[in-house]
Amino acid sequence: MSRVTARLLYWSPRMLSIAFAIFLSLFALDVFSEVHGFWQTVLAFSIHLIPAMVIIAVLIVAWRWEWIGTGLFALLAVYYAVTMLSRNMKNWPAVMGISLPLLLIAATFLAGWIKRSDARLAR
Repeated sequence: MSRVTARLLYWSPRMLSIAFAIFLSLFALDVFSEVHGFWQTVLAFSIHLIPAMVIIAVLIVAWRWEWIGTGLFALLAVYYAVTMLSRNMKNWPAVMGISLPLLLIAATFLAGWIKRSDARLAR
């Protein structure tokens, strides 16, 4: 495996995770369109940022242990899809817009973990 490929496999899931957390945090900005007091707005904003913070927490774990990140990101994708569909929120584009990027991130962590293990065995 070339050095460029190794670096790409290392950095792509991490950058995708950060980009996805930023994407999720953009949904928290809708709090500011509502008319509430300062502390209610801060509380609502904090609550809306929980999904992005979960992604960041999983990324912190996955940064060191890619195989755990693979499982956690895949688990988050399945959890979100099952939760939304069980609540009769059959908005498939929205469910896929969240679940598919999580599965993509899980797949890239898996690829990085497998290739890194292969590179170690080849030494």
